[in-house]
Amino acid sequence: MGASEDTSFPRLVSLACHDLRTPLATVQGFARTLARMGGLGDPQDRYLGLIDTASTQLTELLEVLALAARIEGGRWEPLRQEADTLALARDAVERLGEKAVVRGEGAGVTTDPEALRTAVFGFANAALRHGGLEQVELDVAGRELRIGPVTDAAPVVLAESLRDLGAAVGRMAVEALGGTVEVAAERLVIRLP
Repeated sequence: MGASEDTSFPRLVSLACHDLRTPLATVQGFARTLARMGGLGDPQDRYLGLIDTASTQLTELLEVLALAARIEGGRWEPLRQEADTLALARDAVERLGEKAVVRGEGAGVTTDPEALRTAVFGFANAALRHGGLEQVELDVAGRELRIGPVTDAAPVVLAESLRDLGAAVGRMAVEALGGTVEVAAERLVIRLP
C-alpha cells in the first residue's frame, strides 16, 4: 500500500458497508421478484415478506454504520439544506407509526436533513426499545427537539452506554452538525445550531 492510502478502521468499515450492499441488493431484489411472481402460497409468501423486511432493515443499518465511519474518519461532508424541524421530526419517525407522537412548532434550520432524520429516528427507536415504552413523544420547539420519556434508558439513548447503534450514530451526527444532545426532565433534548 502507498504511504498516502487510508488504512484506518473507519475506512475499513466504509469499505465493508460498500461491499455488503451488492449481495444484500441481490437478496432483496430476488425476494421482491419472487413475491411479484406470486403463486407460492403460504408460508412461502410470508417468508419472502420476512426476507424483504429484513433486507430493508439491513440496508438501513449499513447506511447508519457508513455514516458513523465517515464522521469518525473525518470524511463526512454534510449536505446542508434549509429544512423545517417539525417536518424533519415527523419524517424521521413516520415508520414508527402510532408508536411516535410528534407535536409542536418547527423552525427553519440549515442542516443535513437525511442525517438529522437518521439521528432522530435512532434516538426515538432507542427510547422505545430500551425504555420499555409503547409510545414515544417528540416535542418540537423551534430548533429544539425533545424525545421522551427516557428514564432508565437515558444512558443508552445518550450513547453513554453503547448498546444501540442508532442512538450512538445519532449523537455523532447531531454533534458533527454543531448541535448538542443532553437529557433534561426525562427527555432527550436535541438543540440544533
